[in-house]
Formats: sequence, structure tokens, C-alpha cells
Amino acid sequence: MVLPIPEQIETDRLLLKRFRPEDAEEVFYTYASKPDATRFMAWPTHQTIQDTRNFLSFAVNAWRQGIDYSFGIRLKSNNRLIGASGIMNDEGKIQFGYILGPVHWGNGYATEATRAVLAMVRNLPEVYRINTFADVDNAASIHVLKKCGLEEEALLQKWFRFPNQENQPKDCVLFKLDLRR
Repeated sequence: MVLPIPEQIETDRLLLKRFRPEDAEEVFYTYASKPDATRFMAWPTHQTIQDTRNFLSFAVNAWRQGIDYSFGIRLKSNNRLIGASGIMNDEGKIQFGYILGPVHWGNGYATEATRAVLAMVRNLPEVYRINTFADVDNAASIHVLKKCGLEEEALLQKWFRFPNQENQPKDCVLFKLDLRR
């Protein structure tokens, strides 16, 4: 099921734009190759620009298929890439995530981008569930998710093997967004 997701979402300070193959170098150098940024990601830190090109090729095709909608997060003031946000669609069950380059942490950008994405996707009639999960040690993301109105649904013991944390099973918190309409 392809969702009617816009190619651009605008907030006060940010532009979330659909990824393009031309974004590879910015993505690689801003966050994808940074171990600090990728520590809690479900994908391995990119070692080469080709890793990033492969991801962007996937992202372009997955958007067309309606299974993954990946956006670059850019500052409106200078169009600089600072991170990414993604929506994974499983026939109306949505999981989402985000990442920022370390130099952009602590400015409220993750909260601003997440609120915009959730506001857009929560009103789609095809969507029946929105959720995500975070490593219990990822205090910053847990704080962002709570600020964005998500509720803790469960503590999942040894739930996920994060590739950038020695692939050991980690406890995670499952979050959901109430969709009462």
C-alpha cells in the first residue's frame, strides 16, 4: 500500500525533503559515518560512501513501493543537511525513526522533525498504528519521543541487536502514538 506522503515537510526551522541519490556525500559526512550518531541505529555505521549510495538506492526504490519513506532533515536557513527521518510502512502499521549529526544535537531539531512527521502521518486513513522503539540506554531519544506525545507501551527484554553495539541483544522500550480519531 503506497501512502500519500508528501516529498517535503516544512516546519519553522526545518525542511524534510525526500532523499535523492545526489545526497550521498552529505549523508555520509553528516551522520552515516559517525559512530556517535549511529550507536543506536538499526543499521551499521557506513564505512564507505558506497554504503551510503546503496542506502539511497534502497530509499528511492522503497518510496516508490510504499514501504519506506526517508527524508533528509535540512535547516531552512541554509539548506544544510543535519540528519534524517524515516517512516516504514507495513500495510498501515507505521514505525518511524530519526538521526541527527552529532554537531546538531541539543537544539530541538529531533523533536521538531518528529512532531511534523507524526502530525502528517497520523491523519492518514490508511494508518492504524504508529510505533517505534528505543534502546533503554538512549535517554535522549526516549526524552524526544515522550515530548512528541508517544506513550511507553512495553519494556522489551533483549529485544534488538544493535549492529553498532557489538550486536548484543539489548532491552528496548516500545512506544506508541494514540490514534483515537
